[in-house]
Amino acid sequence: MRAVLLGIIASVFFSTTFLLNRSMSLEGGSYMWSAALRFLFMLPPLLLIVWLRGSLRALLTDMKHHMRTWFVWGFVGFGIFYTLTCFAGDYGPGWLIAGTWQLTIICGPLLAPVFGEKIPWANLRWSLFILIGVVIMQIDHAQAVSVKEVVLTVGPLIIAAIAYPLGNRKMMTHIQGSLDTFARILGMILASLPWWLLLVIYGTITEGLPTASQTGQSLLVALCSGLIATTLFFYATELAAGDQSMLALVEATQSAQVIFTLLGELLILHSHLPSALALNGILIVCLGIIMQSRMRLKAPAAKKAATTTN
Repeated sequence: MRAVLLGIIASVFFSTTFLLNRSMSLEGGSYMWSAALRFLFMLPPLLLIVWLRGSLRALLTDMKHHMRTWFVWGFVGFGIFYTLTCFAGDYGPGWLIAGTWQLTIICGPLLAPVFGEKIPWANLRWSLFILIGVVIMQIDHAQAVSVKEVVLTVGPLIIAAIAYPLGNRKMMTHIQGSLDTFARILGMILASLPWWLLLVIYGTITEGLPTASQTGQSLLVALCSGLIATTLFFYATELAAGDQSMLALVEATQSAQVIFTLLGELLILHSHLPSALALNGILIVCLGIIMQSRMRLKAPAAKKAATTTN
């Protein structure tokens, strides 16, 4: 159960993204600074980590020879994904953003044709619960805000939920295991630097410099979500790698992000408790994620049984 515990702890740190982005938005901080500062703050420690792991030279060599691939998919996987996620945070509470963001679990498998594979429809049956839960949460949200605000919340998050798995899977396909996860993340940050610097320039011109509070909170997001949570989650999946049942449980722990974000908003931001309708939506999303993880567990077992029978 150590792997599951680490997965839950990782979810706590991952939830800081939604919680602190909402906090910065409520304080009047620009989403452009919230987005850019996270990745700029992640750059130095990741450079050190990758250098200590002996992968920096290999990464830079690959980026030199495949510059276009890195820049395109680094921008898609990190630039588009996180900028739009921060933008959506201006129009909805953190728990709503965290819950709607779980659409990426559906979007990932639907991208299979892009990689020459078939969509695993059988494994997506529980994804319907995630979709229903998100719709319920957004219906509740729509009762309190204008249609425009709902569109500005849902629209960017749908694009972000497509961009994140698309960019990451394209890069994983490119490197074919020749670089580890930390090197890949660093490479995508380096490749997306032009975008972050553009946001910094435009944000400075239109919004001015970030406050000390926004800078500090962005640093916390970079450390907690970008480094600590990622490291803990990957370590948890490595611990569970030899046990498919345990691996499914570790993956399911990510549903707790929504719960931890909600608790954080209630305790730290003193937000109001969501309505019963919204809470039901959250529970349905969590159920969908848990059952989706169970389906991922059964799929390899079923395939193995079929192979043995034949």
